This record gives sequence, C-alpha cells and structure tokens, in this order.
Amino acid sequence: MLSSADRFTTKLARFPRLGLAHLPTPLEPMKRLTAHLGGPRLWVKREDCTGVGLGGNKLRKLDTVLSEAVAAGADTLVSGGVVQSNSQRQVAAAAAKLGFDCHLAVYHGRLAPPSPDYEKTGNALLNRLFGATLHDVPWNGDRNGAIRDLADRLRAAGRTPYLVPYGVSNPLGAVAYASTVTEIAAQAETLGFTPHSIVHCSGSGATQAGLVVGARACLPDTKIVGIDIDAEPERVRADVLAYGGGAADLLDQPFVPDDVEVVAGHAGPAYGVPHAATVEAMKLGARLEALVLDPVYSGKGLAGLIALIEAGRWHKDQDVIFVHTGGAPALFAYRHLFD
Repeated sequence: MLSSADRFTTKLARFPRLGLAHLPTPLEPMKRLTAHLGGPRLWVKREDCTGVGLGGNKLRKLDTVLSEAVAAGADTLVSGGVVQSNSQRQVAAAAAKLGFDCHLAVYHGRLAPPSPDYEKTGNALLNRLFGATLHDVPWNGDRNGAIRDLADRLRAAGRTPYLVPYGVSNPLGAVAYASTVTEIAAQAETLGFTPHSIVHCSGSGATQAGLVVGARACLPDTKIVGIDIDAEPERVRADVLAYGGGAADLLDQPFVPDDVEVVAGHAGPAYGVPHAATVEAMKLGARLEALVLDPVYSGKGLAGLIALIEAGRWHKDQDVIFVHTGGAPALFAYRHLFD
C-alpha cells in the first residue's frame, strides 16, 4: 500500500515540469550556527541551488508554471516586481533558457532606493544581461495590475504573452512548491530525523502555501513557520490561505487554515528595508555557514529564526530546517551595509 507521501508525489506528477530547476536541492546541517545559538539542531534547505540564473525558490515554481506557457504556445513571458526583485530575475533567466521574449513591469516607489547602486547592480543588472525588456511603472499597491496591463498591450501588438504573477504566486505556483516538502521528507528520513519545524521568509505567499499543503501530506507533525518580510503579516497570511486553498483543490488534498502561521515583528521598518537584526543574521550565516543571504528576504527570514530560538521556541534536541530561498544577487545593491 502506498504511503501518504507516495500518494502525494503521484498527485504532484500530474503537473508536468520542464526540468529548469536542479532538483532535489541539498539539505545540509548547520553545525556551527547550531553551536553558536545553543540549539536546536539546525539544517538548511538550499533552494538557492536550483541552478538557472543563479537560482532561488521561484525557479522551482517556474519549472511547473511555465509548462502552461509552453502548452499555450506563448512567445513572451510577462511579469513584474521591484527593481531588485529576485522573482523578476528568475523569470528573465527562465525566458532566456527557454527561448521566450521577456517583458518586466519594474515597480518604482515601493521603497526608496537604499544606495546609488540599487538600480544598476544585482538583479537589475542580471535582468538586462538576460535580455529582458524593462518597463518602469509606479507602485500603487496592486501587485499584478501593471503586469496585466503590460500583457494586454503586448497582446494588442500581436504577441502571445503568458503572465507570470508577482512572486510566481498563485495556486499552481503553490502546487509546484509543495514538491519541496517531498524532498525534505525523503532527505530527513535518510539523515535519521523528523523536522519539528520548517522556517522560511514569507512574502508573496505561494512558497508558504506550498509548504503547508506538502507538510500536511508528507510531514503532518512538522510545523511550517513563515517569517513575514513585508511588514504586512495580515496580507501575507490572507494570500497564503488563498493560494494554499487553491493548491489543495488542484491536488485533491485537505487544507487546514490553522496550519498557516505567519510570524510578525522581524521585517524591520518596511519591505526592502533591512534592520540591525537582518544585517547581524546575514553576517552570522556567512561567517559560520558560508551562506550568502539577501537583506530583503532570506536575511530577514534567518533573523526571525534566530529571534524565535532566543525566545525559547524549540528545545535543543529538536530539528529545525531553514529554507534558504536564494536572493544573493540583491546583496550587491546593499553593499553599503557591510562597509
């Protein structure tokens, strides 16, 4: 008889992947950070190692989501995000790899540029290098409005666009990300432990939604802990609920809203604005585990994990996994923080 994890894997297989991402990503112990913090036993899921375009968690979503674009005969990928968006960079890289044109709505005004380098280096440089066409638009709080408008203009001009939502966050993106938990379950079993919790940074919602749906099927005793990095915990939780419910419907899986935990208080003053705890977490990750984190997402996620450990959330004999979602290129736009 198939286990619940095997049945879940069979359901995931109904959604084809293009093979963009290098999977499975490694699961590694963080022995030096564990010793520094005094426990629990810490592990890192290296979603920064997905490969194409310097990797990241969005590439796992794109691997499945862009199957729709190929099947629809699209010739252009359309997406958007802020200047240093990790998601935009991975969409642009995927477009280059698959032979799509790429048009990106680049939002200005969500945060003040933190440095003169902000619009010239990091993800912004890579977007241009990958051949994306960039369209500057003002930020008005509607994450997908300008992306839809851009797709409409391209369609009117005779193109066949495929719209990739902000953060690659929709129910299908959450379905794709649920595969992370099937990998973690198999890797943890081989390594001889069951994770008490999986901790990650949570922003546009589909990453956490996929983890929640996957854990319910494969690791039902494991808690999914999302660290709000947007300074909008209520909005983040609402999006996780929406995408998680949609993904569960697509997979014919149960979805329990109480499984969704979004921890507030570690986002700093605003999205894209790192605080002292973020910078310290990034330094610790680099100096103790050679992890390159970014100050917008993964750095804040690790800062939240450290704060929860210091508050006594876990015992020393428990195992906790940190999901490194990638984002290293954005670090270079914030290099002034480390002068």
